Amino acid sequence: MEKMPFQTAEAAMSIVTASSATVTTSDWRSGLPVMAGSNFTLREMQVGNAASLMAMLTTEEVSRFISPPPTTIEGFERFIQWAQYERRNGNYACFAIVPQGMNTAIGIFQVRSLEPGFVSAEWGFAMGSQFWGSGIFLEGARLILDFAFDVVGAQRLEARAAVANGRGNGALRKVGAVQEGLLRRSFLRHGQFHDQVLWGILADDWRFQRVADRPAVTH
Repeated sequence: MEKMPFQTAEAAMSIVTASSATVTTSDWRSGLPVMAGSNFTLREMQVGNAASLMAMLTTEEVSRFISPPPTTIEGFERFIQWAQYERRNGNYACFAIVPQGMNTAIGIFQVRSLEPGFVSAEWGFAMGSQFWGSGIFLEGARLILDFAFDVVGAQRLEARAAVANGRGNGALRKVGAVQEGLLRRSFLRHGQFHDQVLWGILADDWRFQRVADRPAVTH
């Protein structure tokens, strides 16, 4: 969760706007699917989401354990444009979280490739604190795992969370991720280095868990 690519997006926008290359060899590269939860929708970010994402993701309680988010609406607009470019090139997918009855985004789920072909990937999330404990994360995370493994074709997903980020570590544990190691002094925020927990989940493990979680059929 800490490695949100906000800074990467800011640095790359001059390259993005100068390039016309696009790759559209699969449906998700042409446009992300809309995925519906019980009381929310996951869909591709739109430039019009910049203001609501800035309001939700720049508060101290949300941003303390993620890479510094943009400080302006224009910065979030550049991040959204970069995300769409990286999606077209098959490197990155970022979904906006839109609660039922709203048309503004209150957070994001992201999946990004760690190697060519998206065999291994990293995923993360950030959501406005008003919606913590709402159940949106757990249900949304399951949709994202289905997307990453069944649609994109990833075989392994990693996540990193600061040891001090108890809520983030608990959320990853709930969705079935396995704690694989400790990354010492691997995340710098506000001038302080944090140790991070490395979490992993494999496609086969997720599919087994998904079958195990299905209600038993009775006759």
